[in-house]
Amino acid sequence: MAVLGFVAGVGVTALGPGGVLVTIGLFAFTNLSPAQIAGTAMVTNITTGVLAAAAYTRSGQLRDRSTRRTALILAATAVIGAPLGVVINKGVSSQAFGILLGAFVAAVAALVWYRDRHSPVDTSHRHPSPITVVALGFGVATASGLVGVGGPVLAVPLLIALDVPVLSAIAAAQVQSVAIAGIGTLGYFAVGVIDWRLAAVIAIPELAGALLGWIVARALPIRTLKYTLVVSLLGLAPYLIFHG
Repeated sequence: MAVLGFVAGVGVTALGPGGVLVTIGLFAFTNLSPAQIAGTAMVTNITTGVLAAAAYTRSGQLRDRSTRRTALILAATAVIGAPLGVVINKGVSSQAFGILLGAFVAAVAALVWYRDRHSPVDTSHRHPSPITVVALGFGVATASGLVGVGGPVLAVPLLIALDVPVLSAIAAAQVQSVAIAGIGTLGYFAVGVIDWRLAAVIAIPELAGALLGWIVARALPIRTLKYTLVVSLLGLAPYLIFHG
């Protein structure tokens, strides 16, 4: 789980969806209940999100006004969305949600690929309207609260599909991830399902991976990041569907 935490950290800051690897690992390698898995994964997302947000502030993405506005709106939606996901967790089987999440991840990957192939090259920093960001953020926060995945696993590809630049999408999603993880952790802590020892084993190497991922994201070409994201999502989708 420590090794998986490191790899997940790299994925969080380099691509966005790395945090889901923690949830998958807890499903595959432990006997924890769905609530314990979600709660434990949530804890690891707090420290990773804080480090990632700080890193992208330093590199300039979160100093951009449009990116900062998108990030703050996404974070605000977590106030309602994340607790709702925690409540829903009690009534949804892991099998049903695994199928739904896997299908959604595959659809998002296809959408990112299609938009990259059929959209004109544009280097401007376009961001969707606040209403669109609210709707997107609420859906992401609810799904994240439900299974304990970091918000970037869903927010990053959706923002990219809406023509937000890759690094700006990753940066904005990290801010939301902190809010989702913090609020979600409180919800799962209230019902006493968090495995703190396992969370520490994962979170410490995950921080090191997140720092490396930030460096990788700034070094690789944007199109390489997009295609790596698509391949990662398509690779995860079957596992989520059939493992659940």
